[in-house]
Amino acid sequence: MKRVTDFFWFCSGAHVDTLRKYPTEHNKFVGIGATIFFTALFASLSGGYAMYFVFSGSPAAVAFAVVFGLIWGLAIFNMDRYIVSSISKSGSTNKQIMQATPRILLAIMIGLVISRPLELKIFDKEIRAKLKTSYLNGQRSKIDTLNNTFARKYTLELGKMKELKAEQDSLVKDINHSRFVLNQEVFGDKTNQTSGVNGYGTYAKQKAAVLSQKEERLQLVRAELGKMDEFINRRKDMDGLATERMFSGKQLDSLSNVAGFADRNWALGQLSFKADGTRDLDTYLAISFIGMLFILFECLPVFVKLMSNSGPYDFALQNSEESAIHGSYKSKDYDIAVTDGVQDTKVDAEISKQKKIITRSSARELEDYPWD
Repeated sequence: MKRVTDFFWFCSGAHVDTLRKYPTEHNKFVGIGATIFFTALFASLSGGYAMYFVFSGSPAAVAFAVVFGLIWGLAIFNMDRYIVSSISKSGSTNKQIMQATPRILLAIMIGLVISRPLELKIFDKEIRAKLKTSYLNGQRSKIDTLNNTFARKYTLELGKMKELKAEQDSLVKDINHSRFVLNQEVFGDKTNQTSGVNGYGTYAKQKAAVLSQKEERLQLVRAELGKMDEFINRRKDMDGLATERMFSGKQLDSLSNVAGFADRNWALGQLSFKADGTRDLDTYLAISFIGMLFILFECLPVFVKLMSNSGPYDFALQNSEESAIHGSYKSKDYDIAVTDGVQDTKVDAEISKQKKIITRSSARELEDYPWD
């Protein structure tokens, strides 16, 4: 238990040797340290999860996710620890709020950053469904675009093929009717199109000749249609239209599994809207509340530090800092005094030395002076 307490004290950024002297402050800083630690833990999971999707499909995806998650968690831990420990309780309430404001803004940004990947994990099923719909619509749009482009490119050929199909359908229908009328003529059925004479007579031969011409024309149309169909299929292969198909269920599952962070983030944003473009309030509030929860969790250490009263630890820490500052000024005065004294001694010694040099030099010059 002592090791856990010491660890959370370290996480809180407290001066442990000073904190040990004041038992009433122990639980407060354990709570602050635990909040900072678990925030860093969530940040580590969030960063690792985001990095996993960045390298999704790579054999080293898990390794990259673990390494980046640890680095990201340590970075958030260091920032949170600094934010909380840098708020001084020695000033007035307004001063503390002024100190905390930029730190709260930074905490909000950190909360937004670490909450997004976790939101992606929480709404994973809904995101996969949205991605499948998006990929399916995208493939449909791609195929439609290719078809429209192909239709504009081969307008004459497709128009001719359509005319041949219409003529073929018309000939098939007409031939079937002509065969029926020929049978009526042969068997002597009296109608407005038959003579009513039984047997294969003159009228029957005429109708048979007409039927034969129509069948010959049908064969020519079918042959021409086959050539056109072969030509169109060959062109579809060349333009890549023949290979494009709508995605199957397995393909959609595979695509949604390897979707990157950007696609998943887009899908999460789209969950807040219905198919008609209106806001889906329930989903929007759910996503917003999760984001606000992480922002609150990130800001919680700062709020706890602001809301807590100044305890004996804070006054002791303030006194230690003031003593250290006072000692620093005294050390500065000492260093200045010593430096000044040493400098004065150097100056006096240098003056004495220069005087002796000048005196002796003058004496030698007097000895060597030619008085006569």
